[in-house]
This record gives sequence, C-alpha cells and structure tokens, in this order.
Amino acid sequence: MKESNLPSGANRSKRRLGRGEGNGHGKTCCRGHKGAGARSGYSLRAGFEGGQMPLYRKLPQRGFSRSRFQTDIAVVNLGKLEKLLSDKVSLESLKEAGLIRSNAKFVKLLGSGEITKPFVVEVDYVSASAEKKIEAAGGSVKPS
Repeated sequence: MKESNLPSGANRSKRRLGRGEGNGHGKTCCRGHKGAGARSGYSLRAGFEGGQMPLYRKLPQRGFSRSRFQTDIAVVNLGKLEKLLSDKVSLESLKEAGLIRSNAKFVKLLGSGEITKPFVVEVDYVSASAEKKIEAAGGSVKPS
C-alpha cells in the first residue's frame, strides 16, 4: 500500500500552534500558564499523578505469577499426524510439517482424532489415550 492509497483520515495534518487566537491554539498554545508542562522538553512518566500516590502503588500486589518459570509445551492432536510424510514423529518432523512453531522446545501428543498408519513416536510427553491409539494402530512410543 502506498501513501497515496491510504484512506482519508489515516494521515491527519499536524496541529499548527501559535498562529493567532482565531484557531483556538494561539497565545499559550494549549499548554496553560507557567508550570513544567508549559516548558519545552517536559514529559511525565507513565502513571505520574502530580505527586499524589499513584494508583499502581495504592493497589496491593496479590498472588504469584508462574509465567516466568513455566515451560511452554507445544500441543499436537493425534489426528493431525496424518499430515506427516514419514512414520517417525519427533520434534524436528513436527516442525518441518508445520504442525508446531519453529521455536518450540517441548511437545505433548494428545489423543484427539484417529490415526491409520503405525507411527514411531519420540516426543517429550504423550497422553495415555494417545499412547493407546498409537499402539492399537501398530505403532510404538519411545521416550525422547
């Protein structure tokens, strides 16, 4: 998309300050009288309330977040394995087939769906129902 094809209103013209009282942006140029906000180069940090105790410091911090410590596990359903070209299911083969993201480090295979081919599965985690279905189809599950 080029700038000439942008919808109207996408690029608004800059507010022209200090060009007389007629446009409503003259004299103090919307900055009020005196004070830090009237000076050039002034900016507030996020959450500043003029010296009053900020809201984010008033509210109690509750609970504990595990997100810093937990490992993200990519999930693949059994029915999706039919898309694989080979009968070997591993972290690399799932990445190549596009079933999981390229930055995934761990995989769990879940039992949703049906399979017809015997697969040799070498992934980090396999649910009990998925393991039963793989072995019923003639495949095997090996711990990676």
